[in-house]
Amino acid sequence: AAEGKEEERKKENNPSRVPQGKPGERSSVFYSAGQFFFEYLVVVSLKKMTDGRYEPKITYQFPKRENLLKGQKEEEERLLKAIPLFCFPDGNNWAPVTEFTSETFSFVLTNVDGSRKIGYCRRLLPSGRGVRLPEVFCIVSCLGCFGLFSKILDEVEKRRQISTAVIYPFMQGLRESPFPAPGKTVTIKSFIPESGTELIELTRPVDAHLEHVEFQALLQRLSPHLILHIFASAVLERRLIFLAEELSVLSQCIHAVAALLYPFTWAHTYIPVVPECLLDTVCCPTPFMVGIQMRHLERVLDQPMEEALIVDLCEGKILRAVGDEEEILPIKLQNEMLTSLNRHNNNNNVHTSEQVNAVVSEAFVHFFVRLVGHYSSHIKWSKNGSGTFQERAFCKAIASKTNRKFVKKFVKTNMFSLFIEEAEKSRIPQEGKW
Repeated sequence: AAEGKEEERKKENNPSRVPQGKPGERSSVFYSAGQFFFEYLVVVSLKKMTDGRYEPKITYQFPKRENLLKGQKEEEERLLKAIPLFCFPDGNNWAPVTEFTSETFSFVLTNVDGSRKIGYCRRLLPSGRGVRLPEVFCIVSCLGCFGLFSKILDEVEKRRQISTAVIYPFMQGLRESPFPAPGKTVTIKSFIPESGTELIELTRPVDAHLEHVEFQALLQRLSPHLILHIFASAVLERRLIFLAEELSVLSQCIHAVAALLYPFTWAHTYIPVVPECLLDTVCCPTPFMVGIQMRHLERVLDQPMEEALIVDLCEGKILRAVGDEEEILPIKLQNEMLTSLNRHNNNNNVHTSEQVNAVVSEAFVHFFVRLVGHYSSHIKWSKNGSGTFQERAFCKAIASKTNRKFVKKFVKTNMFSLFIEEAEKSRIPQEGKW
């Protein structure tokens, strides 16, 4: 349960079915159109316990599920138990306040089979007078589209200032609308007392694989040089710890690092914001990518942990490294990527986050194309249609010694194996990713 594991997934027209996914299938879940926008909207509030501490509890859940089968009920209970921890990962140190800047962040719950759900959170102070405690509106969805859900949370927050009762008709309208295809728009009608009926347009970006990403967040905090060190560690599936105080910074930066691996998928422990009670995750001997609030730095450094890359997003520096990060990537390709990222940093014409995403993503996809883009010509197809990847011939086909040295390590990673497993099932190159 340490990762908030939970496995209910849904078909568009049959919410009671629970299809089992495979770790390599993330893209088909994250980006399919026509599904429900979300599974649940929950409100998490802080309740004062007898010992004076505050504990996050779900105070509202929409929709309420009736007639669930035993297995589904257990799934739901596990999900609803995990959510409060991730909505208030900063522990029990709360006090009522009169002012609080609302913040948006997201967390990921990973199931044993690698399928993932995302919790999109808006933490805000309810309207009123006097001291109050913040609460979190959390939308749980299988669909990855941060910009779109941020806009939905803006609407939730706007309605919250009037009354909670105004939120639910809007969410019901959203639930009845199909998730749009990339580049398409869905319009939700919503009535607000004293304002009348509003039309809210929700548009998905054209490039679906970048819709959960803000590379700008990474570039604002880290030099291109450090970003490449982090990428090199992630590509070899090492342990990565990111530190920042703000939940929004942690979740944005970690989603961005994971997205640098496209068309491959990080398939290990992935917790953009680690709740305080799960800090011993950093003792885990297997690969992980986690975000931890800066206030826990001492505790993290005191933990008995294996080699890890520890990145301080506040100061833009690496606090602890293995030491070989500079040598992992082939130097020629590393320099090309550095040039690309520096060009972006010095280019005042790039304004929108979509443009930044496109420029950065292109540099990293190009890296993979140059090194392993020839994978499909080394899959041997049998008469019955199944493919077998010829690893030796694939590595041998790489002319450059330094490139070959890197690829020999990369082919041993989980993310490459999963990618090839998918490729062996289908003669069509992987979802047109190259």
